[in-house]
Amino acid sequence: MKSVKIEIQYFNGCPNSQTMIDRVKEAITNSKIKIDYKEILVESSEYADKIKFRGSPTLLINNIDFEELPEPVQGSLSCRYYPNGIPDMQLILKRIKEFK
Repeated sequence: MKSVKIEIQYFNGCPNSQTMIDRVKEAITNSKIKIDYKEILVESSEYADKIKFRGSPTLLINNIDFEELPEPVQGSLSCRYYPNGIPDMQLILKRIKEFK
């Protein structure tokens, strides 16, 4: 069985990071799918640029941005704005299941 790769990129100090982490972990628990889960702490502008950081928190599922934002030319150590707010657990779970 192939696993779904989930990665959260974030930095400390961004108010939505922990909310995203908690919701993703809850979705994983409810998914009954084999998940390869990783949290990436971005601590410098250089590292943000190296990984083409879209802002904190960024959720990647099988290396695809949750909102399908393309990789930026230059990464940015900044908080990320989600127009509809941080995705809820049900929406994250639905997206995970689309990748299995």
